[in-house]
Order: sequence, then C-alpha cells, then structure tokens
Amino acid sequence: MIDMFIIKKIYTIIIGSILLAIGVNFFLIPFKLLDGGMIGLGLIVKYLAGIQAGLVIIFLSVPVFILAWIHQRDYFYNSLHGMLVSSFAIDYLAPLQHSFLTILQLPSVISSMLGGVFIGVGTGIMLRFRTSTGGTDLLAQLLSRITRLNVGVIIFMMDALIIMIGGIFISTETLLLSTIAIICVGIITSLCTWNLKNNS
Repeated sequence: MIDMFIIKKIYTIIIGSILLAIGVNFFLIPFKLLDGGMIGLGLIVKYLAGIQAGLVIIFLSVPVFILAWIHQRDYFYNSLHGMLVSSFAIDYLAPLQHSFLTILQLPSVISSMLGGVFIGVGTGIMLRFRTSTGGTDLLAQLLSRITRLNVGVIIFMMDALIIMIGGIFISTETLLLSTIAIICVGIITSLCTWNLKNNS
C-alpha cells in the first residue's frame, strides 16, 4: 500500500508540474504576467534578465530549503521533488510557447485567468498528496512564528509585494493582470484542497 501511495505521489508531482508549467509558459509569460512566491520572482528575473525561470526558481529556493532542512525537515522532503520537477517542466516547455501562440491567441485578461486556473489545479493536486513546489510557504511559516501573524496573511503580503515589484519594473498592466491570475490560483487551489482535512 505504501508503494502504491509513492507511485501515485510521483504521478501527481509530474502531472501537477506539467499543468503548472502550461499555465506559466502558455498563459502568463506571453503577457509578462506573474504568479506569487518563487515562481513570481523567477518570472521577474526572466523578464528583466532573460534567464530561464525554472533555473532562477531553483537558485532562489536554495536558502529556503536550507531553512527547511534546519527547522522543518518534513517540509524539505515533501517539497524538494515538487520544486525540482516543476522548475524543470517550466524550462522544458518554454520552447513550445511560440507554437502555442500561433495556434491560439487570447486576450490578456482571459490568458491571466486561464494561467491562474492551470497553476491552481497543478498546485492543488500536489497539495492533496502532501507535496508542493516549496518556496515562500516555509518562509511564511517561519515569519508566522516570529510575528504571530496568520500564515495566509503573510503569504498574501509576500505575493502582493512580488507583483508590486513586477508592476514597478515591468508595467502597470502586469500588476493588474497578475492580481487576477493570483486570485484565480488561490480560488482553484482552495477548491482542489477543500476536503483535504476530511480525507486525511
């Protein structure tokens, strides 16, 4: 039974990472939009410096995973695979962006919503199997212990800061449309994990 769970978890990480990568590459990047957390930071660096987003996400995640190894070992083990596979998937699917855009051209608002849906589903199904892409979640948990603020509030504040940085360095449209994308991510992720506690 344990082996079957591990197999399902592996498939879930792969499928979730592919869905997340589709959302990022085909719907966010064409309009220079952002997600929250490490993905958002990776996209900002990509837009400004042209470096592959997945590679940046891995690099920026190193300090967070060091903290996880020291303070929250379970988080380290549950998130490392998700972070590596999703980062690889984002860079692997990147060359297909132009082909996709020639087939389907969407308004920026619709693209931001669909990007949020794909990322939300990918993140949500990974969370159902107690894995994630890592990133700023752990940082929020550690800050919550220090400040006694709610973890969700801290994550919201960090995501808001990231898209504000994007709005300053990229464009006001990036700020507005990224807000829509992040709201969609939050709603879909919540729907995917709605009965998670009841099933655990």
